[in-house]
Parts: sequence; C-alpha cells; structure tokens
Amino acid sequence: MTEDQVKAWVDGYVHAWKTNAIKDIGALFTPDAEYHEWPYRTDWIGRDAIIEGWRGRLEWQQGGWEFAWSILMITGDTVAISGTGVYAELGSFANLWTVTFDKRGKCSMFRMWNNQL
Repeated sequence: MTEDQVKAWVDGYVHAWKTNAIKDIGALFTPDAEYHEWPYRTDWIGRDAIIEGWRGRLEWQQGGWEFAWSILMITGDTVAISGTGVYAELGSFANLWTVTFDKRGKCSMFRMWNNQL
C-alpha cells in the first residue's frame, strides 16, 4: 500500500460514515472481510455483517462529528492509523486502527481500539 492509496481508502471510509450508504460501505471491504473493535467487542465477519453493523450506528452521528487522522506506519499490505473522532452527542475518542488490504486495495481485516477521552 502507498500513502496515496491509504489516503483514498480512509477518505472513502469517512465518506461512507457520513452517507451510511450500503454501496459506500461495501466498496471498502472484501466479501470475507473482518471488522473488530475494542472495547466494544464488535466482531463483524463478512461484508454483509459489516454493512449491517455499521448502519446500526447511525444514531452515533446525531448532532454532528469530526474525524482527524494520520498514518503511523505502512508495512506491506498493513497500515496503522491514529485517529480522533469528536462526536457532539458521544464525546471524543482516540482510535488506533490496523487495516490489512488485499491486492485491489479493499480491506480484508480491520481492527480498531477506541479510548474515550
């Protein structure tokens, strides 16, 4: 993965979080992708489960939100990303993501650690 590819994927992720559209979410992930999140114990296996789980979080966005991020490291097909999400209704969260991509730039493994600030 290159820095430009990672930027394009994260831009797509943020766009999908804004639209909550099935097409936008699905475009990010492989059919057999896994999405894991701590401390929420989220384990969505497969693109359809990821879409369903993601769309179930629409209420988190009420009142607006912002997300700032940076790449910590790129190692082959895996990227580490630091982010901060600020939600009007939920508060602020520091995130650490590790994202593994297939050869087409789709996510096959997503892991996120959330820490409320």
